[in-house]
Formats: sequence, structure tokens, C-alpha cells
Amino acid sequence: MDRRKMIKTSIGAAAMSVLGIPLAGKAMGLDGESAGSIGKKKILVIGAHPDDPETCAGGTMCLLTAAGHEVVCVYLTRGEAGIEGKSHSESAAIRVKESAAACRVTGARCMFLDQIDGNTEINLDRYRQMRELMEAEKPDVVITHWPIDGHRDHAICGLLVLDAWRRVDRCFELYYFEAMSGTQSQLFHPTDWVDIGPVLEQKHKACRCHESQGMDNLLDEWHIPMERFRGLECRCSYAEAFIHHTVAGSIL
Repeated sequence: MDRRKMIKTSIGAAAMSVLGIPLAGKAMGLDGESAGSIGKKKILVIGAHPDDPETCAGGTMCLLTAAGHEVVCVYLTRGEAGIEGKSHSESAAIRVKESAAACRVTGARCMFLDQIDGNTEINLDRYRQMRELMEAEKPDVVITHWPIDGHRDHAICGLLVLDAWRRVDRCFELYYFEAMSGTQSQLFHPTDWVDIGPVLEQKHKACRCHESQGMDNLLDEWHIPMERFRGLECRCSYAEAFIHHTVAGSIL
């Protein structure tokens, strides 16, 4: 497919990978050994709100945890403004529980930062906070929001991660996911696709843990059509798409 990287994955298949991370062979435990025998990886999936990581990259997270890699699901906020008729504290309590339930489904570790839904900030302190997260967690790969996004929280999240990547000398691979492209993410042209067919139901189960968001409607209206469209692009039934932020020469 020209210069595109078509990623076709299936549980149990040999020599497969997702975003350069091995899924098969020893990583899948097919010979009785753990992922550590070929290098267990740590992946941070960073979303602005509870449900962003699951809806945008939930299938990829399921594939990676099944392969024995460590996935940390980082939420920039607790979704304080995300439930109509509820106070910030009430909404946060509900959505934290939903996020914990979703992470149990995907197998990811759950982590929250302390920004506020609908009032996220981008300043020197917030840049430092994100950089310190990277220094503490030492990820091999980070997946986050595409910064060109109509939702301010999404754009800020992506820009904070981009700055942290540069500040730590680009020592991890950086990928962006899309969120409701056209309405939110703009000008999103993928470089990588992940076939999520083998874990589609698991992904949707994790998404539905976010009951307060009317997830059945969101899945039907937005996320499943996107999964099908990205699948058509890479000749599978359902896929998630990503942009790999690579370094060309010394431009960045």
C-alpha cells in the first residue's frame, strides 16, 4: 500500500507486531515463556478524559496486554464536567470507578493526573508535570491525542506529551490516535493501522464500562463506523489508526 504500514494482527499468529511491539512468539507465550524473554515493553496511553484511551486505542491496548506488555492508561482529568446534572466531585467519583472497571477489561494499569475536565491548562508547570511523568515511568512507547483537535482538552493533552517527548530527547516512540475525526480530530492522515478484529468485543466491553457517557450511542454513531472505515483502508474488518511522529533530520 505505497508507503503505508499495514499492521495485520491475530492472536496466535507468528511474528506479528503492533506499532513495532511484538505480539507473537515468545511475547505471546506460545512457547511457554513470557514477553520478557524478548523484551517486555511499557506503553503509556494518555487521554484527556476517562473513555478517550479506550475509544481511541482500546483494541491496541487489549492486544498489547494480551502479549504480556505493560500498558498504563493515563487520564489527564477525572471527567469532572462530563455528567450533566452532577457536580464536579460527583462526576469525578463516578468516572474514576468507570475507568478502573475499563482498565480491568483491557488489562491496563490506571493512572490519573490532576487537571480539570473542560479547564485544562498548558503552561510551564503543566509541561513540567508531563515531563516528570515520562521520566518516572520511562515508557518505550506513548500513544496520545493528535494535537490538531477541536476539543481543547484533547489538543492540550497532545501538546503536553509532544513537549515532554522533546524534553526527554525523544527517548520513546510517539504515536497519536484520533478522536471522532472530522468533528474533533482534524487533518488526521494515519501512518499505521492495527487490526483489532480479534479483540473487538473486548474493546467495546471496556468502552461500555463508561456507562455515564451513553457509550452504546457513541459506539454506534462514531466509533464503530471509524473502526470499519480504518479497516477498509488496511483491508481488514475493523482497525484503529495512528500517526507515528518520526524525526526527520534535525528539523524538530
